[in-house]
Amino acid sequence: MVSAARALDREIARLAFPAFLALVAEPLFLLGDAVVVGHLGTPELAGLGIAGTVVTTVVGLCIFLAYGTTAGVARQIGAGHRDAALAQGLDGLWLAVLIGVPATLLTALAADPLVAVFGASPDVVEPATTYLRVAALGLLPLLLILAGTGVLRGLQDTRTPLVVAVAGNVANIVLNVVLVYGAGPVPGLGIAGSALGSVLAQTAMALALVLTVVRAARREGATLRPHLPGVRAAARAGVPLIVRTLTLRASLLVTTYAVVLTATADPDLDSAAVPVATHQLAMTLWGFLAFVLDAIAIAAQAITGRYLGAGDVAGTREVTRRMVGWGVVSGIATGLLLAAASPWLGALFTPDAGVRDALVPVLLVAALAQPVAGVVFVLDGVLIGAGDGRYLAWAGVIVLAGYAPVVLLTSGLGAGLPWLWVVFSVVFMGGRLVTLVRRARGDAWLVAGA
Repeated sequence: MVSAARALDREIARLAFPAFLALVAEPLFLLGDAVVVGHLGTPELAGLGIAGTVVTTVVGLCIFLAYGTTAGVARQIGAGHRDAALAQGLDGLWLAVLIGVPATLLTALAADPLVAVFGASPDVVEPATTYLRVAALGLLPLLLILAGTGVLRGLQDTRTPLVVAVAGNVANIVLNVVLVYGAGPVPGLGIAGSALGSVLAQTAMALALVLTVVRAARREGATLRPHLPGVRAAARAGVPLIVRTLTLRASLLVTTYAVVLTATADPDLDSAAVPVATHQLAMTLWGFLAFVLDAIAIAAQAITGRYLGAGDVAGTREVTRRMVGWGVVSGIATGLLLAAASPWLGALFTPDAGVRDALVPVLLVAALAQPVAGVVFVLDGVLIGAGDGRYLAWAGVIVLAGYAPVVLLTSGLGAGLPWLWVVFSVVFMGGRLVTLVRRARGDAWLVAGA
C-alpha cells in the first residue's frame, strides 16, 4: 500500500512539477506587463487591469480548448488509441482557429464599449482602450496555445509546454521593456508597446506548440485536414465547460465591477484609480497563486482521464484522494508565503504609496483563502478530467447566483476593498468548495471507457 501511494505521488509529481513551472510562467505575462506599465503611472496600471480583465475573460471562456482536449486525449491514451488521441487533438486546434478569428475582430472593434462597461474614470479609460485594441491581436495565438497545450498534457507531456512558456515569457519581458520605453531606433510606444510585445511573444509560442502537435500527428499517420464531425463534437463537448468558465469569469467581473462602484462612490478617496489599481495587483497575484495550485489540477485532468479510459475506477478514487492531500498542503504553503511577503509585494509594481498600503490587508485575506483554493482547484481538475462538465456548469451557475448579489450589496453598503475580498473568499470560493466536495464523494462522475 505504501509503495502504491509513493508510485501515485511520483506520477503526480512527474506531471505536476513541469506544469507548475509552466503555469507560474503564464501569469508572469500579466505580472511583467504590470511591472513595466506600473511605472508609467497609476491610471495606466488601472487601465491595464481593466483591459487585462477583458482579455483574460475572452481567453478564459475558451479554456475548454485546453481542459476538454486534455481529458479527451488522455482517455484515448488510457485506452491505447494514440492515433485517435492525436486526431482528437487536431480537432481542438482547428476549433481554436474557428473561434479565434471572430473573437479577435469582435474584441478589437468593440474595445470602447467593453471598457466603458466598467465605468472607470476618464484618465483610466484611454490607456485601457489603447491596450485592449492591440492585445486583441493576440487572441488567436492564445487560443492555439490553449489547444496545443491541452493535446500535449493529454499525451502526458507537460515538459514541452514548460519550455515554450518559459521562452515566451522571457521574450515578453524583453519586448515589453523595449517597446514601452524605446531602445535605439525603436520608439517608445507606452502602454500600446506593452500589448504589442505580448502579442509577438504569444504568436511565437503558438507556432512552437502547433508544430510540435503536427509532427506527432504525422508520425501516427493522422490527417492534418479539418475533420468537421470531430470539430463539431469538440465544440459540443466544450459547451458545458464554457458555461462553467463563464460563471467563473462572471464572478470575477462582478467583483471588479463592485470594486469600481466602491471607488467612484467614496468621496474620501483622492483618486478613484487607487482601489481599482490595488484590486488589479491583488487579482494578478491571486491568479499567479491560482496557477501554482492549478498544477496539481492539470495532473488531475491527465491522470483521471487516463485511469478512466483504462477502466480503472478504484485507481481513480485513490489518485483523487492523494491529489486532494497535495492541494491542501500546497494551499497552506502558498498562503503562508503570501502573508509573509504582503508588506513588500506592492513596491515591486508601483511607486504609489496609497496603492502599496491598500494592498497589504487584501493580500492577507487572500492568504487565508489559499488552503480552500488548493482543494477547489484539484477537485475541479479531477471532474474535468472525468468529463463531468455538465455538473460543473450547473454548480457554477448556483455559486454565481449566490455570490453576485452578496458582493454587490457589500459594495453598495460602502464596504472597503478588504471586505469585498472577504466576501469573494467566503461566498465564492466557499461555495465552490461545497459543490465540488459533494460531487466528488458520489459515484456519478466515475464513468469508465474511451
